[in-house]
Amino acid sequence: DLILQALLADATVTEVHALCRKPLALSHPKLRVHLVDFQRLPALPPVDEAYLALGTTIHDAGSQDAFRAVDLHMNLAVAQAAAAAGAQRLGVVSAVDAHPQARAFYNRVKGELEAALKAMPLQALVVAQPSLLLDDRRRVGQRTRWGEVFAIPLAKALGRWLPARYRPVYGEQVARALVQAMRQAQGVTVLPSDQMARQRRGG
Repeated sequence: DLILQALLADATVTEVHALCRKPLALSHPKLRVHLVDFQRLPALPPVDEAYLALGTTIHDAGSQDAFRAVDLHMNLAVAQAAAAAGAQRLGVVSAVDAHPQARAFYNRVKGELEAALKAMPLQALVVAQPSLLLDDRRRVGQRTRWGEVFAIPLAKALGRWLPARYRPVYGEQVARALVQAMRQAQGVTVLPSDQMARQRRGG
């Protein structure tokens, strides 16, 4: 997970608790892995901040209700559990055009999550709204999405002519921008795709 890697590389972070459905192929002195059922979360250890990046597709979930259960309800459950454990700062990976009244179901669910998080009594909420992600999903252990196989080369070619918030971005850039923004954020901060795309990669 790219957010996890960014946090482990951050010298200001002393301990990272990762909630997972299965064991991680990663170990680190700062990392504490918790295998959990996201529908029945246990009480979490004390934390200062939390990051929400649970997501699926309607194809993988099998239905709109199952998609909503992951992208909305499970993320919100983690946010509430983290707040109960002391977190006053949350970062979330959302999507461009997310809005509770969006016509597209995907954007509507993302918008509903954003609205629910904004209603929580937090010190800071950082919302990353990436457009198309340019990563090869096979390299990060995810199933290939065939629509992206055609969309990614086109987006790379046309990126500079696209409206700023629709410019494609790499997942690593999203993760780095989100972690960096959490350091000093106050209130609600929205990170548009073009702003995150200015992050350096690698190193």
